[in-house]
Amino acid sequence: MPDLPNRARYAARLNAFKIGLPGRPTTADLIRRAASVPGMDAADLNFPDHFDGTSPAQLSGVMSEHGMALNGLAMRYYTDPGFRLGAFTNPDARTRQAALDLTRRGLDALAEMGGQTMTLWLGQDGMDYSFQCDYNRMWDDTVAALIEVADHNPALDIAIEYKPSEPRAYSLLPDIGTTLLATRMANRPNIGITLDFCHVLFADELPAHTAALIARHSRLMGVHLNDGYGKRDDGLIVGSVHPVQTVELFVELARMNYDGIIYFDTFPDHGGLDPCAEAATNIAMADRLRAVAAGLVGDTALAAAIARQDATASLRIVADALYGRQA
Repeated sequence: MPDLPNRARYAARLNAFKIGLPGRPTTADLIRRAASVPGMDAADLNFPDHFDGTSPAQLSGVMSEHGMALNGLAMRYYTDPGFRLGAFTNPDARTRQAALDLTRRGLDALAEMGGQTMTLWLGQDGMDYSFQCDYNRMWDDTVAALIEVADHNPALDIAIEYKPSEPRAYSLLPDIGTTLLATRMANRPNIGITLDFCHVLFADELPAHTAALIARHSRLMGVHLNDGYGKRDDGLIVGSVHPVQTVELFVELARMNYDGIIYFDTFPDHGGLDPCAEAATNIAMADRLRAVAAGLVGDTALAAAIARQDATASLRIVADALYGRQA
């Protein structure tokens, strides 16, 4: 396998590291445990969850102490039952304002910690029934909210992480096309998209194609790597189901010159796996698949096969890179 052009930086879902810890572990406990995994050198924090009883300055100190970089913050609206009918799309104007105020506080915490990216997963913003909502109003409220959030601190990036459903039956921003339309209508240079591998599969999309669309029409601000069967947000170990698609995504990311942190949004708690062993396996799988991709980026035979849409030739080249050349 070829040498990688630069060492990737990895982050993992902090809440997974609660498994096996006694009592009520603090955010500092989770950071400390994540940092114990060799190669895990970054973390994402949820706001406001991970800041309960802890200041941004204190969390910065904990991360610095353990050699962890801040990948960014992610807003979490589900902790407040008042947002069950939506955060930015809630029918009550006071609740929508509360969601905006909470997001602004999160952005202030991000700035205080010297971070760059706030990820918005709008899981509550959607619908469950026909005749439940005014679609035009929900759309307008969401675009207006994105503009307000982006304008709060234009130096910070706002990354939209779309998902077809869960917890709502239908999300307002369920796929790449709809999400790109929202970013276009918001029309702010600091609004972009986070690509979540499982969410892309769930939306019946190809990860590399989605990455290419983001690069062409928006900004790729984050990559959540995981795997699954495309029926829900499985959060399985990287490359465990779709190794070829994962390699293709890495090839596309290399062509885009993406050099951001790779975040493992996986769920060892669903299957009772040891979170440290699971995180280490994610790193090992990502490193190996990324190395395969590095060897394919400049492969002229592969480029020629792709140019003529010859899948028989391209798949043989990829198979040789993944599994070794046949005698």
